[in-house]
Amino acid sequence: MKIFDVKTTAQNVSIEGMLAIKGEPREVNTRMGATKVAECTIEDDSGTITLVLWGDQIDLVKEGDKIKISNGYVKEWNGALQLNVGKFGKIEVA
Repeated sequence: MKIFDVKTTAQNVSIEGMLAIKGEPREVNTRMGATKVAECTIEDDSGTITLVLWGDQIDLVKEGDKIKISNGYVKEWNGALQLNVGKFGKIEVA
């Protein structure tokens, strides 16, 4: 799937692209306790999308890595689409 084809509330999303920007991790409190989150930008030849990384996912990638997201999902947050790996998804460096 290309980033251009991603729609709100899409499930089982598989995308390959380059991690263009890796945001600084920040602490957040969730119902599961405190954790870190980082907003990143992934791009392919069709566009860009925000990739949200949680906890240990943040340390798996760095800017410039070609990555593959499998079984991710898309949500809309503050008017923008966000790709999430989630607990059932997988992130790999190609």
